[in-house]
Amino acid sequence: MDQSTERCIAALTVLGTELGREIPDPAFCAAARCASTFNPWFSFQDICFAARALAYDMLQEDMLRSWAERYPSPTPARTLTVGIIMAGNLPMVGFHDLLCTLMSGHRCLVKPSSKDRPMTDYLLERLHDIDPQLPIGYWTNTSVDAVIATGSDNTNRYFRARFHTVPTLFRGSRHSVAILTGEESEIELIGLAEDIFRYNGMGCRSVSRLFLPAGYDPTTLLPFFGRYAEVNPKYRNNYRQTKALARMQNRPFLDGGFYILTPAETTFSDALSQITYSHYTDLQEVVDWLTSHDRSIQCIVSREMVQARCVPFGQAQHPHLDDYADGVDTMRFLQEIKKSH
Repeated sequence: MDQSTERCIAALTVLGTELGREIPDPAFCAAARCASTFNPWFSFQDICFAARALAYDMLQEDMLRSWAERYPSPTPARTLTVGIIMAGNLPMVGFHDLLCTLMSGHRCLVKPSSKDRPMTDYLLERLHDIDPQLPIGYWTNTSVDAVIATGSDNTNRYFRARFHTVPTLFRGSRHSVAILTGEESEIELIGLAEDIFRYNGMGCRSVSRLFLPAGYDPTTLLPFFGRYAEVNPKYRNNYRQTKALARMQNRPFLDGGFYILTPAETTFSDALSQITYSHYTDLQEVVDWLTSHDRSIQCIVSREMVQARCVPFGQAQHPHLDDYADGVDTMRFLQEIKKSH
């Protein structure tokens, strides 16, 4: 590996060690408390969970080396400047784009989401302290050679119009599903609750639709989902509104106490506190459905590995370095823009 890659791996590994501490350092705690006050959707517990997920699922030296070896080393061609417009639906959700940009040998300029500014500031400050020569900074009015952005479908239409003169990688809204067979263990069903409710269901990897085998009683799931303890007060408020609307519309639902479980009427539900389900008679039905809705799906939780995007129960919120958003290889995109200049 070239010197710049080695330098990045060294800095990221140090950051991973810090984020993975069982007792976070005071600076992290201060930033996390500021973030949870600034944005009440971010609980201190969720921020700590996100930090440890980065630490153990991405920022390990052996993981970084093995992943980097799959790609050609950065060429000595002119370093390009990549602007990253970060999402703010989850704590530190844009860090993977920053990581990829650094590892590809580019200069990285970040435009944090207002919803996640304190934690983004913390990460950039720590990286700068670990290695002041890392090419990272904030994107203000500086011109860039490429743009990576994550937002809603409407936001991305604006991005496409604004940045039409440079290479772009835009990501829109996606959803995640779970396929049950009826043979899941108690541990797997408790893990499914984590896949659904972690981060208040606000991530593209948060499961919002269930496929159940014919004859499967959905009330079976209620005791396992009910064990999920870290429920945000804002999520509970959303649940009350969603339940009231379902009653007004005379729609059937199962009341989980902080969420409702309803038969699927549309492809996906946008209500955070509503999980939908449908029954299938043959697994091929589900495979066909997934294929026809592939552009809308981010992650599939299942013990039956029917697609490359399948993950085991309880692992939806643990993406690894090669779990690229929308299935688009960010590293290859970054390498291609260097070749084109």
